[in-house]
Amino acid sequence: MNKSTSNNQSPKVERKTVEKNRRIHMKNLCSELASLIPQHNITTSKELLSQQDQLDQAASYIKQLKEKIDGLKLRKEQAILLSEGIDPSSSLTSSNDQEANLGFTLPVFELRDHGLGLEVILISGRRKNFMLYEVISILEEEGAEVVSASFSVIGDKIFHTLHAQVRLSRVGVETTRVYNRLKELIR
Repeated sequence: MNKSTSNNQSPKVERKTVEKNRRIHMKNLCSELASLIPQHNITTSKELLSQQDQLDQAASYIKQLKEKIDGLKLRKEQAILLSEGIDPSSSLTSSNDQEANLGFTLPVFELRDHGLGLEVILISGRRKNFMLYEVISILEEEGAEVVSASFSVIGDKIFHTLHAQVRLSRVGVETTRVYNRLKELIR
């Protein structure tokens, strides 16, 4: 019986050791991730934050960086078009009007479906603007939760970018319906 008892304890001890090592490894990875976040992006002292708070801060910082990258890409594309002597506004169209690349009237939008996430890009003029809260309301009514929103003003145009996630993955969001409702709103 001693032999079988020692065999039963060996896998148990081994499992505990593996789990302990996994937790130590995860803690080290989280600490490394937290060290990569600039101090000015952290709301409280790093020592006072729980591991979950550190992960939330890192996710928030990554989202900010992505928005900056998206904005810089847009500015780069516009600068390239300007250097080629093309008006950048003449090449931006809504997703339904991409074949008719002859020009457009503001405001326009593009809706991108990323599975469990949506990206809405809206371009409006300073004179003909819309209420952003109405766009957010439509997204929320259709089952999406807006997780970030940003805007930039370039010349006389305002570029809005909204990122939303599906609240209930089993229900999803009907993107065609969202597209039609947004199209009605910005007309």
